[in-house]
Amino acid sequence: MRPLQFDWPESPIQQVTSPIIQKQQITLNIKRDDLLHPTISGNKWRKLKYNLKEMQKNNKNAFLTFSGPFSNHLYAAGMAARLYNIQGNIIIRGPNIDELNPTIKMARACKLHLYPVNRLTYRQRNEPAYQNELRNTFPHCHLIPEGGSNHAALEGVKELAGSLNNTDYIVCATGSGGTLAGLISGTPESTQLIGIAVLKNAEYLRQDIIKLNPNAAIQHNWQLLCDHHDGGYGKFSKTLWLFCKKMKHVYNLPLEPIYTGKAFYALWNLIEQGYFPAHSHITFIHTGGLQGLDGLRYRDMI
Repeated sequence: MRPLQFDWPESPIQQVTSPIIQKQQITLNIKRDDLLHPTISGNKWRKLKYNLKEMQKNNKNAFLTFSGPFSNHLYAAGMAARLYNIQGNIIIRGPNIDELNPTIKMARACKLHLYPVNRLTYRQRNEPAYQNELRNTFPHCHLIPEGGSNHAALEGVKELAGSLNNTDYIVCATGSGGTLAGLISGTPESTQLIGIAVLKNAEYLRQDIIKLNPNAAIQHNWQLLCDHHDGGYGKFSKTLWLFCKKMKHVYNLPLEPIYTGKAFYALWNLIEQGYFPAHSHITFIHTGGLQGLDGLRYRDMI
């Protein structure tokens, strides 16, 4: 296949200030990775980038991955397939596909090949036997895990870490753990990393992060906060959604309540509670995912 260009200009940094931030005498910057690219943004591109390089290196001309029907990963994979003229194959958690779902409509427009499976089959997505079966069925495809989190993905997130200015704290939303695992690789141990788990009972993610990045077992500059899930994955309160809308209106900072809004709300509350020492420099990673707002509207959740 023809050589593909995967390097783009870095995303900007936005400073946010408020009376409470000034009172606590801290500096808060937002790494606006939602602005990394017009159609593929945030941590999903960071994770896909080196997976696509691996695909090219291994002389594959297509990829196969796994996704829920409203997933940011599905959206990013579709846009990448379209941008680079790559065949994309997606095992969709089903068993039925709602063709009116805006994320599915985008996937169709990007000419992704969608293969719906029942939930029992979908649960096998990380099992070696099932993956080997898929490799036999799709021998031309590079296999990418759900959400894109694997060792190749860490290289892209490590680049994100290297693009940041000196900071005392880095804060990000944590779903699968891949972004936090990559940040651990690329961040000096003098910087504290805080992952905000967006799902309930997420303590298991600590071991997943160590599995992805064994250095996490010996580095002590990171932590995962598991009490800010606001009801669990995909759930959010009216208070959280009102906070997201306020951030958009007051600070021109668009958020969605599943990942970035939930994590930024947690950070805002921690600042109000005096969690961070005075004169701390904090960088929040905006991991994108704003396309998810269309899915929430479609389901009458906002």
